[in-house]
Amino acid sequence: MAVPGDPPNSTPEGMGGGDDDFRSDDFRSDDFRSDDFRSDEYRSVVFDEDFVRAARLQEYSAQERMGEHARAVRSRSIWSGSGSASRTSTPGRGARQGMLLVLLIATAFAVAVYMGLRNPYVPPSGGPAQALSSTVIPLAPIADVPGGRPAELYAKSPAADYRVGAAGITLPAVRRTHHFTDAQVVAALSIAKDYLVQSSLDPDILAGAASRPVRVLLDPDQLAQFDRSMTSPSGDGRHAATGWLVRFDQATAVVADSRVRVSGTLAFEEVAPDMLEVTTDHTFVYAVRPATGSPALADGASLFTVRRELRLRFDREDLTTRRLELASAYVMAGPQDCSADPAAAFRPLLAGAGPTTVGPAASDPYASGRPRRTAGLCGVLASPTTPAVTSPATPSPPPQAAPVSPAP
Repeated sequence: MAVPGDPPNSTPEGMGGGDDDFRSDDFRSDDFRSDDFRSDEYRSVVFDEDFVRAARLQEYSAQERMGEHARAVRSRSIWSGSGSASRTSTPGRGARQGMLLVLLIATAFAVAVYMGLRNPYVPPSGGPAQALSSTVIPLAPIADVPGGRPAELYAKSPAADYRVGAAGITLPAVRRTHHFTDAQVVAALSIAKDYLVQSSLDPDILAGAASRPVRVLLDPDQLAQFDRSMTSPSGDGRHAATGWLVRFDQATAVVADSRVRVSGTLAFEEVAPDMLEVTTDHTFVYAVRPATGSPALADGASLFTVRRELRLRFDREDLTTRRLELASAYVMAGPQDCSADPAAAFRPLLAGAGPTTVGPAASDPYASGRPRRTAGLCGVLASPTTPAVTSPATPSPPPQAAPVSPAP
């Protein structure tokens, strides 16, 4: 009788005898140890629920595999861990990768915004510099020009409290503008001060022996105009040498005291997103003496006053290269003779010279060429002893040209 589990009609030939063969002496249980099949590679792996959810391949359910052309497994997206993360306290591997990616994108965006605010877009520099427009007006005296020693003349003049030299050119309080930083404003003001010092106080400039210290501070687009003003000065409003700088006719007068008295102000303003403008308004008082006289004649000095109002413009390239664009210059200087042309150099009326009745140089409207724009312009130099406020009991002067004071 066959035992359940045995094949019918006994065991086929060539096959072992089942349990009897299994229990044969050739097979010993001591030779089979489970440790031999345990791989060290998988000892630390725990096949828990998190491990299963983190797998990249997921097996379809039996119902899903019944569909036509259905695959047995599917790839899991890195975002698929978000759904299972809610069922456990620890997010899945895909969820952690997704959050890391979002964090990296947010960090990169924040850095881009910060760098944009820290280093804003710099507009390109403007076009070529405009030509200088200058007006130079001589001031004629209304009385004899007083003479004396320079120190005594200064003490009796409105310049008694003026500072000496560059110390009289002070910078205003600095603040940033909408498109220019504090450092850029300071740079513009310092360049403007350098220009005033070189063009108004340098001894070689005053003597007409040099012009390079002023030239190197100008925008390259204005150099041709400047060079023509130095070699062929003209009172056409564009090429007056005294519009660019202060210099004396060496055949008429020389500086008697190098301690020039200075007073005035500087102001700045942003006139365009790429343009900063500095306005200067300063009075320079020089002690001069005759060019042909002996320097030992200390009592032969007199004062000569120059009022300069300049508009200087700077773009970002100018601030980097320390140069400027001189947009306009309005200059009053005296005492001078109204008939003298001050375009080339100043010709002071020296100590003892009296007022002249000769008016400005004649202007011919029929003459060809460019007319002299400053023709007919001449002011009257106010006397230093003239009171600032006139008493009501004092009769009014006749309606003549009002004195012009060069003091600010």
